[in-house]
Amino acid sequence: MANTKSAEKRHRQSLKRRARNVTVRGEVKTAVKSAREALGSKDGAKMTDAIKSAAKALNKAATKGVLHKRTASRRISRLAKAATKAARAQA
Repeated sequence: MANTKSAEKRHRQSLKRRARNVTVRGEVKTAVKSAREALGSKDGAKMTDAIKSAAKALNKAATKGVLHKRTASRRISRLAKAATKAARAQA
């Protein structure tokens, strides 16, 4: 346990940040999962909407510092690449 007032405050702050980060990470995982599921569907509009929302969630997480910006960029790139591949397979 923390011994000083400043250490106690840092601990409280870390708990708040952890709770916020867990929430944001969960939202990102849900968005990416729904985008991956949409890739399997035949509906192109649904696929693009799901990928846009996943990209938005990833960018927001990177902005908040939950994810590194390059990690978010890499994940968005992989989703876009998979979307292109799925669109070509449908055509």
